[in-house]
Amino acid sequence: VMALLAGSFLIYARVGAPGVADLPMTERLTDLDTAARARPSQPEAEARARPFLPPATEPDARFTELMDRLRTALRERPNDIRGLSLLAENEARLGNFTAAREAQQKLVAAYGDDVPLNERVALLDLMVFTAGGFVSPEAEAVLGGILKSHPGNGAAQYYAGLLFAQSGRPDRAFPVWRRLLETSPPDAPWLPVIRDEIAALAAAAGVTYTPPAIRGPDADDIAAADEMSADERQAMIRGMVDGLADRLATDGGPPEDWARLISALGVLGETARARAIADEALAVFADNAAALATIEAAAQRLPE
Repeated sequence: VMALLAGSFLIYARVGAPGVADLPMTERLTDLDTAARARPSQPEAEARARPFLPPATEPDARFTELMDRLRTALRERPNDIRGLSLLAENEARLGNFTAAREAQQKLVAAYGDDVPLNERVALLDLMVFTAGGFVSPEAEAVLGGILKSHPGNGAAQYYAGLLFAQSGRPDRAFPVWRRLLETSPPDAPWLPVIRDEIAALAAAAGVTYTPPAIRGPDADDIAAADEMSADERQAMIRGMVDGLADRLATDGGPPEDWARLISALGVLGETARARAIADEALAVFADNAAALATIEAAAQRLPE
């Protein structure tokens, strides 16, 4: 799956110009809606973005042969899920991003009604990346499907905020990204982009906003860990995880603590326990969309 895009070019919606009189709000919103409907299609956006994407690489002869065989096999078995997954992954690795996006679309279609959430999110990632950070109408349709079935999905909420920003609606984008910034676990992949862009987005929305400080271990934690052996560090981590689990089971806690426990158990290899705790947390925060986004983001990063 492609990494989430960074850079200020992600927010390029025109929100006003000095010396130009403001339009009445209803007229401005009508103009924005008209522009949103007329924005480039996925193929058009990909064609515009192609010169700015990483160039395709030339594989060695053996890899080229394997890719040719895979492509030939898929022409004979076009709905082979394993083959399509390998094709999407390796086309992306070669820098053939449009081919990777097409393979991922076929993979999602091959699953039918049972397509896993991670494959849908991977398709959305590829569509936006291949379009140079632009959320096309086709990508918006994929995004809408994810939000309908998983409204708390962090990646989908990130792209929803991006779409609002690109559509000239910083007033709608800002609260979405602010919620993600303030509730996502520290290793959420969208956080670096949001941290870079949130000040400009807040200003465009007419909001004064100071982002929260980045959380991390304090000096005493680092010093203590540096003096430990590998076994001692593992025991310390285990003790902290068990203590956190006991506290949440007894007293409850904020969604960030539940997400931290889920992630820690995944690192320790206790995936089944992590998933069980994620299910428990989703039930606890069933009426809190922001909390659900935090929990789901942690659960999605668990190993299969």
